[in-house]
Amino acid sequence: MERQIFTPEHDAFRETVRTFLAKEVAPHYEQWEKDGVVSREAWLAAGRQGLLGLAVPEEYGGGGNDDFRYAAVLAEEFTRAGAAGLAVGLHNDIVGPYLTGLATDEQKRRWLPGFCTGGTITAIAMTEPGAGSDLQGIRTTATDRGDHWLLNGSKTFISNGILADLVVVVARTTPEGGAHGLSLLVVERGAPGFERGRNLDKIGQKAQDTAELFFNDVRVPKENLLGELNGAFVHLMTNLAQERMGIAVAGIAAAEHLLEITTAYVKEREAFGRPLAKLQHIRFEIAEMATECAVTRSFLDRCIADHSDGELDAVHASMAKWWATELQKRVADRCLQLHGGYGYMSEYRVAKAFTDGRIQTIYGGTTEIMKEIIGRSLLG
Repeated sequence: MERQIFTPEHDAFRETVRTFLAKEVAPHYEQWEKDGVVSREAWLAAGRQGLLGLAVPEEYGGGGNDDFRYAAVLAEEFTRAGAAGLAVGLHNDIVGPYLTGLATDEQKRRWLPGFCTGGTITAIAMTEPGAGSDLQGIRTTATDRGDHWLLNGSKTFISNGILADLVVVVARTTPEGGAHGLSLLVVERGAPGFERGRNLDKIGQKAQDTAELFFNDVRVPKENLLGELNGAFVHLMTNLAQERMGIAVAGIAAAEHLLEITTAYVKEREAFGRPLAKLQHIRFEIAEMATECAVTRSFLDRCIADHSDGELDAVHASMAKWWATELQKRVADRCLQLHGGYGYMSEYRVAKAFTDGRIQTIYGGTTEIMKEIIGRSLLG
């Protein structure tokens, strides 16, 4: 089924992304997985290619284009390449909107040029050892000390945690405010008291640095408050739809790619003297996955178009995130099964996709949280 949401300009951008991945990522990715982190040069190369800061105004070095379809192209191509380690989507689509939408002019001049060149790698620190989706459980505190905030606490599972030069930290600035007593503070590399823990050992996405962060009496200048004081809850809720859309786009792209790989494999692999594809059970498996992917793609493309037009709401973003990532998980499992013993071998793309993709139903809000959001919208 031909997709209708992309223009020739989007298609040309897709070719640029593919060329970048083939030249700057694929030759080095195995080493990055061994290292547990990508090279900073890859980020600079992405900046030179114009892949960073797509929605950042041109005056700060960005692309000046907030059409989400370009972000979708990036997510799709990085997913097909199995290149989750270079977390461009996190940088552009999750952290980026906080900086472009909430930063003052002075903050934008300080942070956005490096954001676009790849010289300033970003992260957002929300999750804590005892608090994930429940913002009321956040214990990291920022105490007002006149000309600065005194930040104390810890964060975990922070993507880009090792490489990040600029971290947007969710901290409690009003103890009695519950989820509404939180603010966003920007902590920069080298701040005294800001320490990084170990690079966490994950079952997948080995090249993506994911770390613990510690803040011990970190002096954060008052001018590093991002957005409104005690306004983090609203700011976070406003930007979560885009984060979930990015994850959903990667989910359906992964499912489609796995289906392509597996369809080719069952045509070539023989059992009982004939290709697997000649067995009715195999044909039914492929037919079911193809149909599920086609239906999901139709819905996702509608959501992409709506989001590009500023019309996507949080409920439909949650639907997209839940459905696409759960589909990705099912397809990865079934495709691995159809590969037999080879599917369990790390050098096979299907095995890597199985472990890399497992986090998709967890981060950005778990499947259970997505269902809760949808259910509340329908039932109150």
